[in-house]
Amino acid sequence: MEAERVQTIARALKDDIPPEFIRPENEQPGITTFSGPTPDIPIIDLSERDLDRERVVREISKASEEWGIFQVVNHGIPEDVIKELQRVGREFFELPQEEKEKYAVKPGSYEGYGTKLQKEPEGKKAWVDYFFHYVWPLSRVNHQILPDNPPCYRAANEEYAKHLIGVVDGVLESLSEGLGLEKDALKESVGGDGMEYLLKINYYPPCPRPDLVLGVVAHTDMSAITILVPNEVPGLQVFKDDLWFDAKYVPNALIVHIGDQIEILSNGKYKSVLHRTTVNKEKVRMSWPVFCSPPQEMVIGPLKQLVSDDNPPKFKTKKYKDYAYCKLNKLPQ
Repeated sequence: MEAERVQTIARALKDDIPPEFIRPENEQPGITTFSGPTPDIPIIDLSERDLDRERVVREISKASEEWGIFQVVNHGIPEDVIKELQRVGREFFELPQEEKEKYAVKPGSYEGYGTKLQKEPEGKKAWVDYFFHYVWPLSRVNHQILPDNPPCYRAANEEYAKHLIGVVDGVLESLSEGLGLEKDALKESVGGDGMEYLLKINYYPPCPRPDLVLGVVAHTDMSAITILVPNEVPGLQVFKDDLWFDAKYVPNALIVHIGDQIEILSNGKYKSVLHRTTVNKEKVRMSWPVFCSPPQEMVIGPLKQLVSDDNPPKFKTKKYKDYAYCKLNKLPQ
């Protein structure tokens, strides 16, 4: 076992939590969460694309510039497909521990069931267990890591991925048009149909001191975009105007994060959202983000159409795998 699982630790706790989970004061959500009136993350109705495409493009572009995050409703993924994705993920984490350990992350890989994702200063830990695996393209999917139990796990993920592709394509088209580019410009720049979809299930057990811990520490996603399915327990927080805001739960919505690669390609016009996750005292929180990223060898840099003498490149051009290596190892880009 790579580490004691947070789910196991949580079951054994009464009131106190191990000190390695307690964040420094400048990170503790009990101190740093804004408690006044909270602005709403933009909610965009994708069913209106056929009626007023320009308005939807404007809304997505504005949200990506000002927030780096938005929620989409009427996105076209059937509710039962999302509920089945959630059901099989939930049932996996309800399996006996020894059953889950069969899928534990192996050295040299990040796919599989795990707990501690990366080193943190002072040995701090996040209050989360996770399960990582690719869902698209099919050539990238490692069927060995997909659990046999629950029996429908593979089918549920394949069905969700099949529907998700259309949502991702539509969002990338709107983002491209918002930059004044051809609608396929950004998709082609992040790999076209070879773009890779990495799913992560986050499992945040109940915590007796949610004011002191974080489920996931503050970060931006290194993906192009991330599409996230939450459960009904709030916990996502977004950093805007130097404040941490709670994201409101919107039933049947997908949450879209602008990632680092779209910020780079847009030369900084679109913002990669800084976000973190809090946990709940009584309830399990879960989320299903899919990180949509370029293939490893893809070269990413500010698009030449967006660079000029007046607007020079703000980011280096490099292979995605090199960007990812620097990001994961906290090295300068």
